Amino acid sequence: MATIYTEQSKNTRRTWVLMASFFILIIGLGYIFSYVYNAPYILYGAVVFSVVMNIVSYWNSDKIALSLSRAVPADPTQYLELHRIVENLAITAGLPKPKVYIINDPAPNAFATGRNKEHSAIAVTTGLLQIMDKNELEGVLAHELSHIGNKDILVSTVAVVLAGFISILSHIFLRGRLFAGNRDRDNNGGNILAIVGIVLAILAPIFATLVQLAISRKREYLADSSGALLTRYPDGLANALQKISAYTRPMQTANNATAHLFIANPYGVRKISNLFSTHPPIEARIKILRGMGK
Repeated sequence: MATIYTEQSKNTRRTWVLMASFFILIIGLGYIFSYVYNAPYILYGAVVFSVVMNIVSYWNSDKIALSLSRAVPADPTQYLELHRIVENLAITAGLPKPKVYIINDPAPNAFATGRNKEHSAIAVTTGLLQIMDKNELEGVLAHELSHIGNKDILVSTVAVVLAGFISILSHIFLRGRLFAGNRDRDNNGGNILAIVGIVLAILAPIFATLVQLAISRKREYLADSSGALLTRYPDGLANALQKISAYTRPMQTANNATAHLFIANPYGVRKISNLFSTHPPIEARIKILRGMGK
């Protein structure tokens, strides 16, 4: 039977699997690109790049995610109540107090990031602070602290960097093929590998995106449940999600690379397939939380 503790262990394994998959994928792309362009140094570069990016994503992915979201440290005096709520919830959860950041954006939203509980951060938008009462804000912050406690912030934040760089590399290859012209058309083997390379370059970012989506959907349900247990008031988070879902405009700082980190889709309401949604249906989340409160 799955528990919070088994999910925590799974999230740790998922991080290493994600990083290993990135390493293998980049080396595989590097091999094909080096063959197509008859340039062995591309493969060597891919190996070095994979190692460097895994290191960077582990140690600096949180800083990258905060920077992409234009988050700034929350002034302890100006946002005293916010700091107090985070500190009290962290004590209750048995966690060190994470750093607190503010995103100047009218859309109500929040996310947690970091590589572990000792190096974590929570970012909330100014829009969230404006429309939430204390119980609702506690629900949202408990949800984000649960991401930290459940050890899923690392895998989610690492996915920001790795998926983004896979997309960049694929774009570089596809542009390179356009400029390559007819140089290798007389080489059937080269043509076949070129086709394989193009297919992989197109599918790689799609695969990376699907990994992001799968990670996000599972962790949101778990964080909802954990957050409700932390506050002992599921309706607080349910009401908060209700208010968040009522705001349909996208965040001004919305970014595809970080979308899966947020408590709700930063692009607002979108009529798209659940397969390509970064979050589970918010109505389903609210229904589960309402059931917990009975």
